[in-house]
Amino acid sequence: MVDDLFGVPRLAAVYDALDPDRGDLEHYAAIVEEFGVRRVLDVGCGTGELSCLLAGSGVDVTGVDPAAASLEVARGKEFADRVHWIHGDATTLPPLQVELALMTGNVAQVFLTDEDWAATVRGVHAALQPGGRFVFETRDPARRQWEEWTREQTHQIRQIEGETVEAWGELLSVELPYVTFRGTYVFGSDGAVLTSNSTLRFRERDEVDASLAAAGFVVDEVRGAPDRPGKEWVFVARRL
Repeated sequence: MVDDLFGVPRLAAVYDALDPDRGDLEHYAAIVEEFGVRRVLDVGCGTGELSCLLAGSGVDVTGVDPAAASLEVARGKEFADRVHWIHGDATTLPPLQVELALMTGNVAQVFLTDEDWAATVRGVHAALQPGGRFVFETRDPARRQWEEWTREQTHQIRQIEGETVEAWGELLSVELPYVTFRGTYVFGSDGAVLTSNSTLRFRERDEVDASLAAAGFVVDEVRGAPDRPGKEWVFVARRL
């Protein structure tokens, strides 16, 4: 299932403007440079911000995402013509031999069942060349970040290409390891109100370690996320 925020064209079109602070992408671009790789897979690439950023620096990028509306937005960006876009997920990839696979934002947490997560990790493993790295982030459940997902803290009003969009988020339920929340979006031009419900799974660190080992990875290190210090883990795993 694709959340409406990514799958409904009207919402996908305003996604970037409603979430403009993507300092995390520079962090991942720095990781690409750190490892000196030139072939990268962007899993859950969404509207293509990271894929296009890397492609603009000469990296050979494959971006995969199950949301057609988000990919349509991605294809309209600068350097998008240099990216190989795939409508699908890590379990439906063609044969690849990339050096690095990335998974940014909340992507690692949208896989709610152990089976779906395991299949995704196996798909990434198959796309990597031997010794290739899988780098992704996931939030530390001990930090209880969902407590910050209130209407008061998330409310915003933006002008997006002549359209006034009011947006906010609100927590719906916490039944660990699952947290469900809703985004509401009000469009000023016609008064349309669209909503998007999302559920994330908050895995403990040892769960993630075990799932990577089962798929044939070794965890070289777990870093902090510069954009959310102390709140999440950035796993650097290597294909055996």
